[in-house]
Amino acid sequence: MHKSHASLLIWFWAIFFAAHDKRGVSAAFISRELEISYPTAWLLLHKIRKAMADRDATYKLAGLVELDDAFFGAPTEGGKRGRGTEQTPVLVGMSLSSNGAPLHVKMQVIPNVKGETLVEFAHQSIKSGTTISSDAYRSYRALADEDYVHQPLLFDVKDNPDHLKWLHTMISNAKAFIGGTYHGLGSKHLQFYLNEFCFRTNRRKFQGQLFNRLLNACILTNSITYRELTA
Repeated sequence: MHKSHASLLIWFWAIFFAAHDKRGVSAAFISRELEISYPTAWLLLHKIRKAMADRDATYKLAGLVELDDAFFGAPTEGGKRGRGTEQTPVLVGMSLSSNGAPLHVKMQVIPNVKGETLVEFAHQSIKSGTTISSDAYRSYRALADEDYVHQPLLFDVKDNPDHLKWLHTMISNAKAFIGGTYHGLGSKHLQFYLNEFCFRTNRRKFQGQLFNRLLNACILTNSITYRELTA
């Protein structure tokens, strides 16, 4: 909120909408509802999403973690799907409870699906000693040389229907979120929207506290400028 021309009332409403609508709110919606310009609404939401990311960055996944890569964005006509596509690669990690239910999720836009990229994500997002379940793609073998218990398994829905089931459900939800409210995104700002999805998903059991938690995150974070976002 530092040096912001928007009033605190505008800020609080924007934070409230961003906290409580699981479908996400667009800058067009905020602009219309709060009667502010579209660029101001867009900047407010990106500042809020940065606060969401900074808050989630203080936590790491632990216990049993499912890990897989996904690809966001519409493929070019006739283009390849899956690994090797022109879509934006995203690495997704999700921790599970002792009975296999989803707990927390992290998503990171990555430049490639190479072993060193996966290891870097693991160091940043997953606690040492954690058991990581993945498919048997060769890049994931790099995790075996790190301080994790790696359990690769060839992905086969017929023979192993529960393997990565919840993780793929979470990826589908994220794609529906991106495609439904924001109608697809390029790679430049995709990370901000994934941060928003993860923040609300990770606090889905605290519906009555979402505004206060997000407001606290906004107070604690550093700001980001329009110039930085559009550079």
